This record gives sequence, structure tokens and C-alpha cells, in this order.
Amino acid sequence: MSRVAVLHNTLDFQGGADAVCLAACEALRTDHEVTLFTLSETSPVALADRFDLDFEGVRVRMPPGAGALARALSSLGPRVGPQLAFRSVLLRRYFRPRAPAFDLAVSTANELSLPLPSVQYVHYPQFHLDRLPDAEAGRLNRVWSRLAGPTRAELAGPGVTLLANSAWTADVVSEIYGTRPEVLYPPVDPIPCERAWRDRRNGVVAVGRLAPDKRVLDAIAVVDGIRERGHDIHLHLVGAAPRAYRRYAERVEAAAGERPYVSLERDVSRARLEDLLCTHRYGLNTKPDEHFGMSVAEYVAAGMVAFAPASGGQRDVLDGREDRLFDSVEEAVELVTRAVEADDPPDLPRDRFSHERFGRALRRHVSRAID
Repeated sequence: MSRVAVLHNTLDFQGGADAVCLAACEALRTDHEVTLFTLSETSPVALADRFDLDFEGVRVRMPPGAGALARALSSLGPRVGPQLAFRSVLLRRYFRPRAPAFDLAVSTANELSLPLPSVQYVHYPQFHLDRLPDAEAGRLNRVWSRLAGPTRAELAGPGVTLLANSAWTADVVSEIYGTRPEVLYPPVDPIPCERAWRDRRNGVVAVGRLAPDKRVLDAIAVVDGIRERGHDIHLHLVGAAPRAYRRYAERVEAAAGERPYVSLERDVSRARLEDLLCTHRYGLNTKPDEHFGMSVAEYVAAGMVAFAPASGGQRDVLDGREDRLFDSVEEAVELVTRAVEADDPPDLPRDRFSHERFGRALRRHVSRAID
């Protein structure tokens, strides 16, 4: 049984990347001794339960004072941003002297320079962002890149297995490092829904953390526009509100409170989330350039008609459907209105991104890397 270290800079944003981390732990824990290294105030066990994942037997290691540091970074978030690359620098510094105790590292939070063989899963590159022509690289990104970022030669070498969550992300990685990862879609199982399409509520569900990059207020604007066209449709906003985004969450809460047809639910259980997805017809994502689009994949998995911006990895999820992908709030209003009026049921397969497929592929990559 090999010793595998899973590295994940933080679980505190409680989103798709964190679901991938915990799914990786679940997939590897029966064949390997798995230790999760992270810098988080969020409990991995509690979050795994929310994502309906089995975390039993996985050890957790955090730097001294990790909880306090994570809370401080989250508190500073509204002013300095999430600082994911900085968190990765700190985590790598803690892990590096402990690396000899492991046979392999699996990074589930993007690329890292590591002193042992590794499988690295990239949601979006975190280092050397100045190599992208239009990227908004933070002033300190070059510093963090020197401290923890891999070189082009390192990622292209035999000791690294490079994976990406979508074809779009793989293209971005290739542009920065000159090496294109293999695409391994994140795990999203089909959701068992008993209610037939014709019996579902004529409403929209928008799932995602309450953060500016998710453009949650745009989802409200879309439903406002549909209602202005004479359709009695409502909106459920569902998402976590990390400390770093508390000010934006307050704006969302205020906007929802002004509209009787908009409800906001935070930190819901898995059972409640699935109930909402299975009882409503339409799913909406409003973040452009989503690296993959876990919420969009969940809409499809629940048999909903899903809509998303026409950019990023969610194009993969929606199979490039022009009648489901939009470039503006106005176009989203038009597309969803057409779908409501046509009353056409969903037609995308619900089982494209199963946990079984993800786990099987990850175990194969890990076994090859160890061998």
C-alpha cells in the first residue's frame, strides 16, 4: 500500500475544486494510505458529508496555526482577494520537509513545484500568469511563482502527470507551460429524481458560492427580465457564503429580500439541494469563463434544462449548445424565455461525469505514476 499525499491549498471556499479534492481522497483511500495536507478552517469531514463523499480513513495534516491563518486570510478577502497562490506557497513550504515520507503527491489545487513524483489536477493555473496576454496577474504572482511555481521543464518531465478539468483549462495550461494536460472531468453523479418533467415547478435554481466572480446578482437580473416578459417564474439562489465574500453576500441578500419571487438559502444540506434540483425545470449559471462548471453539470445530472455563459469549461458541459449558452444577461433572458415558452424537456445525457469514471481514471494515473 503506497503512501499518497493529497495537497489542497484550502477547502474554505466550499466549491467545485474542493469537491474534487475530497472525491480524490475517497477514490484513493482504499488502495493507498492517504493524507490530506491543507490550510483551512473548514472541517474536511463536515464538507465531505455535505458533498456525500466518504472520508473515513484519510488523515489530515495542517500547518501550526492553520485555522487562525485561514480565518485571517478570509477576513482580509474583501480587500486582498482569495490569495490562493499564497496559500499554496505556505502549504508547499509545510509539506516539503515531509515529502520523503510519501511515495506520491496528488495536487488537487493546481500546479506546484514538488520534490517527488506527482499527479497534478489543474482547475486553472495559479502561477506564471504574466505569460498570458490578457490575464489579470496580481502584483505578487511573480513572487509566488518563484517560490512555488513549476518550470516548463518540470511539468513536461516524466515525474509529473498533468490533468485538467476541461479542454478550455487545458488550453490555458498549454499557453503558460507549453504542455497540454489530459482532460479529466470532475465527478458529478446522475441525481435520482422521481418527479417527471411535466410535474416540476416552473422555476430557476442557481447554485454557487455567493461571490463576485459568480455574478449571482446577474441571475436575479435574468429572472427579472423573464418576468417582465410576462412569465410567472421564480428563482432559488443556493450557495455558501465564505467569510472572504461577506460584503457581496450581503448585497445578494438585500436584492433577494426586495423580491418575493427570489429566495436565498445558504449552506444547505445535500438532501435539500437535490430536492431543489429535482423539483425545478431550469438551472442557471452566470459566471463567465467557468473553469469547468460543477453546478452546470449538476443541473444536467438532475435532468434540468441548463444555461450558462458561452465561455470556459461549461461549453464542454453543455456540449456547445448555442440555445443554452449566452454572452450577456439580455441574451440569457432571451434563451430562457424561449425554453419556457417551448416547454421542451432536457435532452443531454445525465451520466457523462460520474464519480465512478473519475475515480477509475484517477486511480489509473496514480498507479502509473507510482510504478
